[in-house]
Amino acid sequence: MALYVMKFGGSSVGDLERLKRVAKRIIEKKEQGHQCVVVVSAMGDTTDELIDQSKNLNENPPAREMDMLLTTGEQISVALLSIAIHQLGHDAISMTGWQAGFRTDETHGKARIHDIQPERVKKALDDGQIVIVAGFQGMSDCGEITTLGRGGSDTTAVAMAAAIEADICEIYTDVDGIYSTDPRIVRCARKLKEISYDEMLELAHLGAAVLHPRAVEYAKHNNVCLVVRSSFNHNEGTYVKEEAIMEQGVVVSGIAYDKNVARISVLGVADLPGVLAKMFGALADAHIDVDIIVQSGVQNGEADFSFTTALHDRERAIAVLDRIRAEVPYREVTSETDLVKISIVGAGMVSHPGVAAKMFKVISETGVSIKMVSTSEIKVSCVVAADNIHDIIRALHTAYGLDTLEQAFVGGPKDRR
Repeated sequence: MALYVMKFGGSSVGDLERLKRVAKRIIEKKEQGHQCVVVVSAMGDTTDELIDQSKNLNENPPAREMDMLLTTGEQISVALLSIAIHQLGHDAISMTGWQAGFRTDETHGKARIHDIQPERVKKALDDGQIVIVAGFQGMSDCGEITTLGRGGSDTTAVAMAAAIEADICEIYTDVDGIYSTDPRIVRCARKLKEISYDEMLELAHLGAAVLHPRAVEYAKHNNVCLVVRSSFNHNEGTYVKEEAIMEQGVVVSGIAYDKNVARISVLGVADLPGVLAKMFGALADAHIDVDIIVQSGVQNGEADFSFTTALHDRERAIAVLDRIRAEVPYREVTSETDLVKISIVGAGMVSHPGVAAKMFKVISETGVSIKMVSTSEIKVSCVVAADNIHDIIRALHTAYGLDTLEQAFVGGPKDRR
């Protein structure tokens, strides 16, 4: 007998028929003699619909009330799934995130888990019940309901697996594993049998939507055995682990892309000590994540800086820069959208020179200019105009020998969390 944590995303429980199929999938595991804790997202587009309703009432709704509102989506899912399992003759109990023991900080919308007290979950398992936990949510020490941000249900599942020392954490989604790139763009994408935590973390940070970066971080830190597989079939999934076996001749494991990119340029900044610390410190205080930073040469005591941030943070970042202009003088701020960050990732890149050069050559041959570049030991990222992005991905996929003869399985619509 093994202890499983099974996470099902929004598309997996998108309607009642899919929810019934998930209930049968869970019961299959239970009837094999295993214990099951199930983490579930809100059904289909429920979260987006709730956000739209709130925006119709208030363009800037209070963060606390949004957390109160959005957590109801998962609560509906867990209750309905429990009801479906009871109908099939098995005992199940649904729990909110706080009933399952998730304690977080007080940052509404982007809360961090700081403790899990899973005693109630363990007792239910000892009583022979299937435990259904609402993902994406917790409660602060002062009793406020919080949400973990997009992708939070992945984090809920991995954190729960660590807390109860589960044998395995299965993330069920709409594709049957981790692919070398988005199989909706490259039909001959390669399904990976396994991938390292570090490679998966880079891919997740760089736009691969199959797993959330915080979930991968949690799995790596706690050595959680993680498997990504499809809720639409029983194919073998992809294992995410500490060290993955590198396929012979494959230097790049995957290609990711992120359309949620804006470039902001701060021109004519006084070249004085502490200027960058003040500028990016102010952005950090506003909880604005900055990615690639580039400084051009200093002329006449002034320098130009460019950085990328999430598209939805563009206006807030510009407002922060405007607010600190008296403290950090500059000539002007410009911004650019309609950009994509495309990245190649692979542990084998460390010992293979010329990997980045090949990427630059492939992109140039598509007629697209590279605007910014960022590198690490296992990844190279380029910011380019959004035009022809699919052609670039296909060309890179072929150039790095990732194409297969088989067509990738493509399931339902993409899970959002």
